[in-house]
Amino acid sequence: MTGSLIALGLMFAAFCAVVVGFGPTERWLAELAARRHARTLPPLDRRPLQAVAADVRRLRRQLGLVPAGAPMARRRALQAAFDDVLVEAARMLAVPHTLTTEPLGRARDAERLRLLAELEAAGLAVGD
Repeated sequence: MTGSLIALGLMFAAFCAVVVGFGPTERWLAELAARRHARTLPPLDRRPLQAVAADVRRLRRQLGLVPAGAPMARRRALQAAFDDVLVEAARMLAVPHTLTTEPLGRARDAERLRLLAELEAAGLAVGD
């Protein structure tokens, strides 16, 4: 009888040890899985650099092909889209810029050209 009580006590102690140790073990396994998952998936809010570079080239080409009699809304929309992808590329390559703070006009045009040159110097293929 005492042997069965000792065995029962040991099983109860083992059960308690499993229950108490399960919380930290579970957290450790969850953190390990989260780190592994974060390493394998690219950030969802970031496009591949190749796609951004392709958009820069495409929008630059489209801006050059806008006919003289085209509506100003078309040119401004293309220019705004071009500025957006330039800013996105600059953020990805850590190139400083003031494109978003410059007012429309010559100052912004000059900053756009400067940013294009900086992006090209950083290794982004911006030409055709």
